[in-house]
Amino acid sequence: MSVSESEQQPQQKPPGSVLEVFLVFLRLGLTSFGGPVAHLAYFREAFVVRRKWLTEKAYADLMALCQFLPGPASSQVGMALGLQRAGVGGLFAAWFAFTMPSVILLVAFAYGVANAGDLSEAGWINGLKAAAVAVVAHAVLGMARSLTPDPPRATIAVGSMVVVLLVPSPFILVGAIALSGLIGLIALRAPEEQMDSQDAFPLRLPKSVSITCLVLFFGLLFGLPAAAAATGNSVLALFDIFYRAGALVFGGGHVVLPLLEAETVGTGLIDSSTFLAGYGAAQAVPGPLFTFSGFLGASAETDPSGLLGAAIAVIAIFLPGGLLVVGTVTFWERLRGNRTARKALLGFNAGVVGVLAAALYSPVFTDGIMDTPNPTLAICFTVAAFVALNNWKVPAWAVVIAAGLLGWVVL
Repeated sequence: MSVSESEQQPQQKPPGSVLEVFLVFLRLGLTSFGGPVAHLAYFREAFVVRRKWLTEKAYADLMALCQFLPGPASSQVGMALGLQRAGVGGLFAAWFAFTMPSVILLVAFAYGVANAGDLSEAGWINGLKAAAVAVVAHAVLGMARSLTPDPPRATIAVGSMVVVLLVPSPFILVGAIALSGLIGLIALRAPEEQMDSQDAFPLRLPKSVSITCLVLFFGLLFGLPAAAAATGNSVLALFDIFYRAGALVFGGGHVVLPLLEAETVGTGLIDSSTFLAGYGAAQAVPGPLFTFSGFLGASAETDPSGLLGAAIAVIAIFLPGGLLVVGTVTFWERLRGNRTARKALLGFNAGVVGVLAAALYSPVFTDGIMDTPNPTLAICFTVAAFVALNNWKVPAWAVVIAAGLLGWVVL
């Protein structure tokens, strides 16, 4: 994508329908392989580049916010996009459509319907991984052109990338972005003019609703353990396990696995071999890794389990992220209009580019290229996918599907 295209402002569009949001996110839910970083790249292609629902700056600001919030970052970005496009109904539509395809597949696997064995060496999986590398590289390049056009912001991005790569910690992503914002606040200069109206992320949401969601988030976080212990109710206990997992983990993705293992295997809810089998299956499905909770809830060795257990686990693990999105995004939009805050946002955005660049190397490149039976052939897949995206303007979902089919035949 050329610089002029990446900087082109989207036209103001009227609010969309819930059905529109549902259909767009359903296609993403069926094709978004590669983990949360790849999901953010797919979202950018779908909503910034193709549909122009928001600008590059507004999207980067939204990503920065969701990186700070606990929960599944890519799903929270999707919820916010649905909320902005079609209200609360759009939020539910975006979450349901993006999440349910992988939930259905993993619950089916839990019942033994999809007994595919070890999928780590499957050719189509390796093809999908190679495509994910290209999608993320394309997103990083496009965002770098727009969000790090000068030496100071490019330097912040590089510094953020170096910190994330050299300090392996679940909290380093939040720390790197926070440090980037602090540097931006001190060292960068915000434009004299007001924020372009095209860069706005308007929401038709009363402040009382946001405050209620924040109160509910903390009330459930502290109230569920007490209620489960006092009543001995197994439904409350299961809900509490997965709600805490969704409320206390930053960055989402693989970061949630240690907590889930401790709360399920460690408490005897499921055995270790079942946990590992489900985790292997979770790598083979599109959508957020948090849907692994559906497999765990369905596989529970105590009641509730099966479909009821899966439903409880999935709702509980995504609920805190949704409450935080509704609770914070309205205040975030108002903060973005402040000139001092915009200086920090320039730093935040540069930091997000650096974080995505670090993720492009690890885990996206290392897992998608190096950790395959034939890295040379995988890199050829990646280069071809990148050219299709960048030069031929092929939609990301089509590139992903084609890579999976070619991987199945060739790899």
